[in-house]
Amino acid sequence: MTGSGGKPRAVGAFDYIIVGAGSAGCVLANRLSANPATRVLLIEAGPRDSNPWIHVPLGYGRLVRDPSVNWMYSTVPQPELDGREIFQPRGKVLGGSSSINGLLYIRGQKEDFDDWQRLGATGWSWDDVLPYFIRAEHQERGASAYHGVGGPLPVSDQRDTHEVCDAFIDAAAQRGHSRNTDFNGPTQQGAGYYQTTSRNGRRISSAAAYLKPARNRPNLHIVTGALVSRIVFEGRTATGVEWTRGDIREAARAAGEVILASGAINSPQLLQLSGVGAPDLLGRHGIPVVVAVPEVGQNLQDHLQVRCIYRSKTPNTINDELRSWHGKLAVGLRYVLQRRGPLAVSAGSAGGFFRSEMSPDRPDIQAHFIRFSTDRMGDRLHRFSGFTVSSCQLRPESRGMVAIASSDHRAPPLIDPRYFTAEGDRRAHVAGISLLRAIMREGPIADMVAEEAEPGVAIRDDDEILAYCRRHASTLYHPVGTARMGADDRAVVDPRLRLRGVDRLRVVDGSVMPSLLSGNTHAGIVMIAEKASDMIIADAQTRDTAGKPIP
Repeated sequence: MTGSGGKPRAVGAFDYIIVGAGSAGCVLANRLSANPATRVLLIEAGPRDSNPWIHVPLGYGRLVRDPSVNWMYSTVPQPELDGREIFQPRGKVLGGSSSINGLLYIRGQKEDFDDWQRLGATGWSWDDVLPYFIRAEHQERGASAYHGVGGPLPVSDQRDTHEVCDAFIDAAAQRGHSRNTDFNGPTQQGAGYYQTTSRNGRRISSAAAYLKPARNRPNLHIVTGALVSRIVFEGRTATGVEWTRGDIREAARAAGEVILASGAINSPQLLQLSGVGAPDLLGRHGIPVVVAVPEVGQNLQDHLQVRCIYRSKTPNTINDELRSWHGKLAVGLRYVLQRRGPLAVSAGSAGGFFRSEMSPDRPDIQAHFIRFSTDRMGDRLHRFSGFTVSSCQLRPESRGMVAIASSDHRAPPLIDPRYFTAEGDRRAHVAGISLLRAIMREGPIADMVAEEAEPGVAIRDDDEILAYCRRHASTLYHPVGTARMGADDRAVVDPRLRLRGVDRLRVVDGSVMPSLLSGNTHAGIVMIAEKASDMIIADAQTRDTAGKPIP
C-alpha cells in the first residue's frame, strides 16, 4: 500500500525520529519524550517484547536462536577460524539485544574511556561518563561514589550463590588472584559473582527499564515490525525516514533530527543504503552518494570467547536439574513461586577479570563461569553433569567491517570481523585458556571435576591450544565501532555523535565506540544514550529549523 504516484504513506512529522528500539533507542525515547512538547517517533524492526522468555533470565538460551526476536546474522567465512562462519545473534524486538542478552552489568575499565578521549572523543573520559552510569542505575546495594539509586536500570546481585561457583572463586584466590565483590567499583580485577540487569529474578531490558514507563505518553509514537529502508535527505540534511511493514511503505518527517540507534551492524548498513559511506561500495550497488564517509562500516571489533567444559563428579549442575520432566517441573515451579533457581541464572553467575602475562597493568582476560554445559549456546544441555568456564580477550586488535551486500534493505549485510588476524589476539587467547586451566587445577574446584571434557588433557602446548581456539571460538555478542567517534576527518561521527558531512543526523549506539570496552557492552551503550540525550536536548535549544526553534 502506497500513496499516490507510488509514494510511501505519510504518517506525520516529529521532532525526533529514532531508528531502533534497543539498548540505546529505548533510553533516547524516554529522555527525549520527557518534554511533552517534543514529538518523538521510535521505529523498531521487530515485535513488541511479549515473548515470555524475554523476561526470564535463563530465557537467553532459547532466544539466542529464535528468529522471531533475533536477526540471526552470520559472518562471512573467517580464514583464521578454520574458515567457519560465526553466528552473530542480534536482538530484533523492543529492547533489542538487551532483551536476549545474558544480563551481565559490566561498565568496563577507567582506562577504556580515557583511551577514547585520547583517540579524539573529547568529553568521553572516565570522569565525564561516570555521572551517566550513576544516573542510569538503581543499584540494589545502595548509592556510593561509583553507584546510583533511583535510575531506570536495576542492577542486582545474583539471586542464588552456589557451591560450584564458590569453588571457582576460591580456586582463583588460591591461584593468587584477588577476590572482587564489585566489578564496577574501584577496580575490575579479581574473581567474584556478577551483578545483572534484573529485578526480583526477572530480566529488565532497556524496553522494560526505559520504554515501559514512557509508552503511554501522547507525544511518543512507537512503530514495531517496521524495517527502515532509507534515510531521506534534502541535499545533505536528513529530513526523515522511509520504512516497510510487509507490503506497506510508510514515511515520516523529522523537524529536528534523525537518530540511528540500530547497533553496530544495522546502523552502518542503513547509512550505506541511504548514500552515506564509501563511494566505491555505494557505486557497486547503484546507490547515489549523498556524502562520502569511507569509514562507515569499518573498525568493526568484537569479543571472542573460547569455552572449556568440565564434567562434574556430582550431579550438582543445571544439566542435572533440567534433565528429566519432573526436574523441569520443579525448576519451573521454583521460579514461578520464588523467582529463584536455574531459570533466574544469568550468562555467567560467577567469573572474573584477570591479567595474563601479556598485560601486566590491567586485566585483559574475562572469565564467565556457568553451571551448565552445551555444545553451543542455544543447543540442548549435555546429558552428563557439566559446567563451563570461558575465556574472552578484552581488547582485541583485529579490525573488520560491515558492508551492504545489496541495495535491497531486506538483504542481510556482509559481516567480516576478521577475527584472529592480529597475532596479539591469537597469543592472548592462548594465554587466557592457559590461565583458566591453571585455576581449574586448584583444589577447591579441581576436587569437583571428574574430567576436562574440552579441550581435554591431550591438548597441551600453545600450538595445540591455538588450534583448539580456531576450531571453537565464538562471538561473545559485543560488536562495536562501525561508526567511529573521533575528532579526525575520517571519523564517522564527532564527539557529539553528529554524522560528519550532513546535518540533523546522529548515531547513538555501540557503533560509535572508538574501541571496545573491557567487558560486556550493554551498560556502556545505555550510558552513551544517556549522555547523548543531554547533548541532543542542549543542541535543540540553540538550533533553528525554518526560522523556528524546536520545542
